[in-house]
Amino acid sequence: MEPVTFRIAADPPSRLDKALARDVPEAAALSRSRIVRLLEDGAVRVNGAVALDAKARVVEGDAVEIAVGPAEETHLAAEPIPLEIVYEDDDLIVVNKPAGMVVHPAPGTPSGTLVNALMHHCGDHLSGVGGVARPGIVHRIDKDTSGLLAVAKSDRAHHGLAAQFEAHSVERIYEAVVYGVPDPADPRLRGVRGVSVEPGGVIKITTGLARHRTDRQRQAVIFEGGRHAVTRVRTVEVFGGVAARVECRLETGRTHQIRVHLAHAGHGLIGDPVYGGRRKLSAKAVGEVSAEIAAGFGRQALHARVLGFVHPGSGAALHFEAPRPADMEALLAALRGDV
Repeated sequence: MEPVTFRIAADPPSRLDKALARDVPEAAALSRSRIVRLLEDGAVRVNGAVALDAKARVVEGDAVEIAVGPAEETHLAAEPIPLEIVYEDDDLIVVNKPAGMVVHPAPGTPSGTLVNALMHHCGDHLSGVGGVARPGIVHRIDKDTSGLLAVAKSDRAHHGLAAQFEAHSVERIYEAVVYGVPDPADPRLRGVRGVSVEPGGVIKITTGLARHRTDRQRQAVIFEGGRHAVTRVRTVEVFGGVAARVECRLETGRTHQIRVHLAHAGHGLIGDPVYGGRRKLSAKAVGEVSAEIAAGFGRQALHARVLGFVHPGSGAALHFEAPRPADMEALLAALRGDV
């Protein structure tokens, strides 16, 4: 492949990797993480000299040459797993992922994942951004969360979608069913660190998130360091004063963000085995049958309902909605007393 060549534009960021990510031609479809790996591999030259330090300084006019090799072939196998496709074109595909499906293979889950299904459906037409052929994954949702996920089929789409997620311009709305009723007027809630109230009854939760110190599978709220995380929550339906259906809008998209933030606010998700605690709904408040159904709900009650972004090729505004899955509809029916 021909090397990617360009010059650093005016007022460059203080670090080489950031400057390269800003100024690299869009057609190259190189993400910042890919650029960092290329730096580590000695594939980047600045003014003719190999550049290895991602933190090095650059100045306007510096000549950059990046040797980009072909994407490595993946070891992952294509599998004929059914997919619910909401939208598809030459650049991207939007799917409605069922609860229970892992997005990407990992130790312990080598097959049966969304990536395995996509590789079968798309063949060779998935993005290789990141240095590995055909993964296509730009963002993820948890195994036991259902809902919408966008996948890049072209490197151009991968680069464009990743930039939108990094800029927090992607519209992401989730629905959740939680213990208790998040109420902006609740003095207890207003006293929780990181919680504030915005117009329209919106509860804003702003914290840092990092891996739990003793349980590396969990995330924890911190206020010094960690990854900045913002969730906005609005209560849309109340059940007996002991549970609620809420709408969550993501400004950032960190691992387990909604689950951790709502637990931090004292309103863990029904069915969440990690952050939901051992709470149970009062049979007196919602009825014995409804309380039993809620206690037996087999996953966190969370659904990625809305996904909106700008098409990275055409520039068109795209907006998708996925109806709640059957298990969440059944849970809500029970809480409403319709059983």
